[in-house]
Amino acid sequence: MDSFELNKIFGALCFTLLVYLGVQNLGDILFHTEPADPQAYVVEGVVEEGAVAVAAVVEEVVPIAELLQTASIEKGMKTAKKCISCHSFEAGGANKIGPALWGIVDREVGAGAGFKYSEALAGLGGQWDYEALNGFLENPKKYAVGTNMAFAGLRKANDRANIIAYLDSLK
Repeated sequence: MDSFELNKIFGALCFTLLVYLGVQNLGDILFHTEPADPQAYVVEGVVEEGAVAVAAVVEEVVPIAELLQTASIEKGMKTAKKCISCHSFEAGGANKIGPALWGIVDREVGAGAGFKYSEALAGLGGQWDYEALNGFLENPKKYAVGTNMAFAGLRKANDRANIIAYLDSLK
């Protein structure tokens, strides 16, 4: 192989590199991108280690009794459709993965006929009043630590009020 052939190979490699860098720079010129803003979308409840706490927008907490005054049983029925795979709502309905919810309002916590409750709920005590149902429906795992209920909860207070109104109508 003579030097002319080596020059052609070296020239081809240099030309290829030049075209690659040119296309890359042309792309940067035509399509200017800015780096992502880390605060563009904040996931609530997630705090990075070593991060400075940022003041979050605090949602005004309205007592469930006030929300129940304007709650809709029909909307509660629609919201309760999320629950029908694990609970029954009919009078005399059978227990499924979870207990039957007919007459749950003012029933003693962890005391349903023919259903074996988890230790977390059985040891909780009290009654399923509006406040207890609201707390449980908001975050079951936090309200009764160790519960077997896999549902993540209802974040919207109006949804919880609607479903509590619906459960209250089941008597």
